[in-house]
Amino acid sequence: MLYWLPGTGASSARLYWESLRQVNEWISGSAGAPVTVPTGCSVFPKELQRPSRRWAERRFPNIRYWNEPGKGGHFAAFEQPALFVDEVRSFFRLVR
Repeated sequence: MLYWLPGTGASSARLYWESLRQVNEWISGSAGAPVTVPTGCSVFPKELQRPSRRWAERRFPNIRYWNEPGKGGHFAAFEQPALFVDEVRSFFRLVR
């Protein structure tokens, strides 16, 4: 309803349509230089793109935290807020 009532569904979908190829290139590691900062990855089961750790490490070679929770999706912070907070905290415990 948040997209339907104000008539913003098409513009929000356009962002995904225009950036999908670039996101897939980033995930596969074929676009740009590696990101070397400490990285945490939580790959939720209903996310649109679900890279394997091997693929993610091509682009992000300094993965310090990796988890694949059993619940959640593209809007994990809204769908599973407690789980999302636990994921963020778990990563930052390792890098503080």
